[in-house]
Amino acid sequence: MTTPTTEAARFWDGHHAAHLPDGEPHANARLVEVGSGWPPGRALDLGSGAGGDALWLARRGWRVTAADISAVALAHLDHRAGEAGLADLITTERHDLAATFPAGPFDLVAAHYLHTSFPLPREHLLRQAAAALAPGGRLLVVEHGSVAPWSWSRNPDSCPPLTAPSLDPARWTVERADTLPRRATGPGGQTADVVDHLLLIRRTR
Repeated sequence: MTTPTTEAARFWDGHHAAHLPDGEPHANARLVEVGSGWPPGRALDLGSGAGGDALWLARRGWRVTAADISAVALAHLDHRAGEAGLADLITTERHDLAATFPAGPFDLVAAHYLHTSFPLPREHLLRQAAAALAPGGRLLVVEHGSVAPWSWSRNPDSCPPLTAPSLDPARWTVERADTLPRRATGPGGQTADVVDHLLLIRRTR
């Protein structure tokens, strides 16, 4: 019998082997919308996947730690970073976020669409992410609020509203907690109206 961690790694390796883009992957739309004006610093991309967010941040001067459970996805990102001349700005680390977490501090922790059918202690993970922020740093969490037709998971119960983790209000402030519509494009070029949940937390000291 395999452990859940091994099952999760195999699942995501298979998923990324089948779905990695031929060209450079796109950054997530909410990161581009919200983070374009932020000054660069040290960033953590949780669940970095194909690497679009890490590459987008590095092109803007961020030093990025890209963390993912999939060795396939991380090898792809290393290759893309080398091709783009960004290898000195992107460090890849393999983590099962249910068990290990990258060492901080970070000026930005970005976590986009950490949906999985495997055990993931979400409240604990978000507290770890908030604790990894440097003073003044931001935690940006974006999750699906609806199921797209091309999603690997068709279960609408996998899209619960985002709730902020229990944090000391003297040290962390919730700056945004929004539900936002978006026109999304799928891997085959198909489009659909979807909903995103967005949570933005800032460490004040």
